Amino acid sequence: MATQKHVFTVEMTCEGCSGAVTRVLNKQKDKVSKFDVDLAQQRVVVESTLSSDELLEILKKTGKATTYVGLEN
Repeated sequence: MATQKHVFTVEMTCEGCSGAVTRVLNKQKDKVSKFDVDLAQQRVVVESTLSSDELLEILKKTGKATTYVGLEN
């Protein structure tokens, strides 16, 4: 399956929150090729071969409110 850029909003209020997102995504190194955590915009862009649903479940492990926005071109 091709790598796609998925965009999520994640409720992050501090560095600890963005750190939690970074930690759960780093555990998926074999399936996630790249990601960008934007604390100010409360936005996470993930390049991965995983589906949006799979990534959503991974991000929800942080305990933060997470919403799938869509694909980024």
